[in-house]
Amino acid sequence: MPFRESFTPVALKDTDVFKPLKVGSNTLSHRVVLAPLTRMRNVNHVPTELMVEYYRQRSSRSGSLLITEGTFISQQAGGYDSAPGIYTDEQVEHWKPIFNAIHENKSFGFVQLWALGRQSIPAVLARDGHKFVSASAIYMDDQSKEDAVKANNPIHALTKEEINEYIENYVHAAKNAIKAGADGVELHSANGYLLNQFLDPISNQRADEYGGSIENRARFTLAVIDALIEGIGAENVGVRFSPFGVFGTMSGVAEPSIVAQYAYVFGELERRASRGHRLAYIHLVEPRVSDLRLPEGEGVADASNDFIYSTWKGVVIRAGDYGVHPELAKADAAKGHSQTAIAYGRLYISNPDLPDRLYNGEKLNDYNRGSFYLPNSTGYTDYPTYQEAITNGFPSDEKKTDGPSYKDALTK
Repeated sequence: MPFRESFTPVALKDTDVFKPLKVGSNTLSHRVVLAPLTRMRNVNHVPTELMVEYYRQRSSRSGSLLITEGTFISQQAGGYDSAPGIYTDEQVEHWKPIFNAIHENKSFGFVQLWALGRQSIPAVLARDGHKFVSASAIYMDDQSKEDAVKANNPIHALTKEEINEYIENYVHAAKNAIKAGADGVELHSANGYLLNQFLDPISNQRADEYGGSIENRARFTLAVIDALIEGIGAENVGVRFSPFGVFGTMSGVAEPSIVAQYAYVFGELERRASRGHRLAYIHLVEPRVSDLRLPEGEGVADASNDFIYSTWKGVVIRAGDYGVHPELAKADAAKGHSQTAIAYGRLYISNPDLPDRLYNGEKLNDYNRGSFYLPNSTGYTDYPTYQEAITNGFPSDEKKTDGPSYKDALTK
């Protein structure tokens, strides 16, 4: 890929982006964070050697924090064949070289713990003997319903017993992550996946203690967090939310109570912090990226995540098009008593040395969406560093070709 044409670099070396920050028990040398990015380079839910090199490249600046791609807590929580898990001993053994590579660079890695809920593929779940589940028996869309009916795997509202099983699976996966060498875990409660389905009234219409009120809709997420605190320690736990996201047909700004919903959650987490159980961080998807399928600048919600600072006094990680908005990275990193880090996604894919480029104000490699989910090194470990690009140019055969879409890659 050539350098990104529509981007004017700005050196961030003299800003809060490059001040140290303590996250849990780890001290980062800067606040440029690798956002969790699904890349589909696994085989049968087991990490591969390609992943070792990918994370090695992106941890090259010492003191970096990398959050891994979404990682299934159990087979029943998954349903995408080429995404990783961390629920078996074999998976743990294949994660170990990844964290060894990160630690060799004197950087840090958290595993994002993932459960899909109604965003899974009913036929894949049925093949493996698992139910298609959500907070309530409400389909995401007509296509999801059609797929479920065809697979003879209709959507099923989790029972209280099944919720408790999921909580146990989260703890098991978290302990496995620590065993594999991770510095912590990030609970995925964003982007329309299972925990987000409980938080959002569009997908949660339960009449028990897990539905109805703001407090009840937050119960599952908070129960998982409490179990993780007990299992591996609060300082080793982060959590991700997308208050204004619509991916997975969530409500976004269309729901009048959405700010109150998340303000309640933030308040509950601060209350736990005041009792000696402060999480490592809260990670927020910015309203600039309300739908993950859209390019930069599209699907921007008229809202702000700044309300978190009125309640939560710990570390905040913010993610959403900061690669093309360095002025916002500079401003937001100074917020929250200067305890805010900035996560980068798509441009961290194409720039393995992204922290160095942001520090120096160097040009960024453009990315190729068509190679995001290919099952090989193309568009994964073959992007050049800045010095390599200046010295050797870009591969002559590199073109923006179409590859599998996110949906098409799920069962590859």
